[in-house]
Amino acid sequence: MPLVIVMVTSSYPRFPGDSVGTFMEPIAKSVAARGHEVHVVAPWHPLVARGPAEDGVRFHFFRYAPVPSLNVFGYAAGMRADVRIRGAAYAAAPLALLAGWRAARKVARAHRATLMHGHWVIPGGAIAAAAAPSLPLVVSLHGSDVYVAETLAPARAAARAVFRRARAVTACSHDLARRALALGAASAATAIVPYGVDVTRFHPDAAVRAARRRELQLAGDATLVVSAGRLVRKKGFEYLIDALATLPGEAGVVLALAGDGDLKGELASRAAAAGVAGRVRFLGDQTQDAVAGWFAAADAIVVPSVKDDSGNVDGLPNVVLEALASGTALVTTAAGGIGAVVEEGRTALVVPERDPGALARAIDALRRDPEARRRLGDAGRRLAAGRFGWGETARLLEAAYERALAK
Repeated sequence: MPLVIVMVTSSYPRFPGDSVGTFMEPIAKSVAARGHEVHVVAPWHPLVARGPAEDGVRFHFFRYAPVPSLNVFGYAAGMRADVRIRGAAYAAAPLALLAGWRAARKVARAHRATLMHGHWVIPGGAIAAAAAPSLPLVVSLHGSDVYVAETLAPARAAARAVFRRARAVTACSHDLARRALALGAASAATAIVPYGVDVTRFHPDAAVRAARRRELQLAGDATLVVSAGRLVRKKGFEYLIDALATLPGEAGVVLALAGDGDLKGELASRAAAAGVAGRVRFLGDQTQDAVAGWFAAADAIVVPSVKDDSGNVDGLPNVVLEALASGTALVTTAAGGIGAVVEEGRTALVVPERDPGALARAIDALRRDPEARRRLGDAGRRLAAGRFGWGETARLLEAAYERALAK
């Protein structure tokens, strides 16, 4: 039966190819592709460039900031290096929560919503729960929301209230589900719904590989290592730079790092101090298509995720699935939900967190063994294509909707 679903979120790609909230777009569009009417309620941002509707998804961006400096709610702008909340975010939060509640309530009433779907228990789940108290509530967890609830007492109380109200809870990894249960999510209502990946965007491409390597002016025998993500603590990029420093210059290993964030200056200084500034290329923020091109160009993709000192860790980094789909050999850790997706020696080389030596040994092993690179890349591509389609994610979310409506 077609449903009318109001998705309340604090992030959504602001324009096609945006690197922020990348998983939200395929979630919304894949659910709509199953015949449901999907309305996305999200905070306005100066970079938003979306029509009123795309591929069955209707957009409702709400304004909340009386001055430009307070446009810091959502879109990964509210936290500094993902470890502490910015002062401006505290000031903006009451305004954004009130505006979000009004917008979600208006959309739910105007379109006769069947259920509410809050993304991130805080704030999306809280806004969705308050906006339509009589409707079934589904909450999806993505990582930073659970961390904030674990860290701040007011957020923890709000999360517990949302979990009591939710009829279904989804988490993108077992680790995230376990932590949600500790915060009060009901075991019977909680299910694992992994992210998907677009295997038509992320795939091997010899022509793109050659073009990207020319762009970096790489020598023919250079080994290109690529990593991507926001430059924040839980991504572990400092350990990757340290790993590069242990590999001799004559090994010809070059690191291209796509992304932007609060640690950019610190990471650049770290590379300079280690004497590898000439072998690290900071690419800045990249669109999804550009990241796909860099992954296709790489000899190895490294995702050095960690649980940072504050306890924050990704649920399941998108780049892991994107790396697998690219058919490029992957080096990663088992942080968060990564260990439940990849298999050591078959689909990736899995090393301990915060271990530059182990990262360097894995990179060097792949540098020396083209056949191992090919074998890992092929296995990763098969895994991504066979198990992590967005259609399967939508099917599992639809099952969560059905459970919520049945209660």
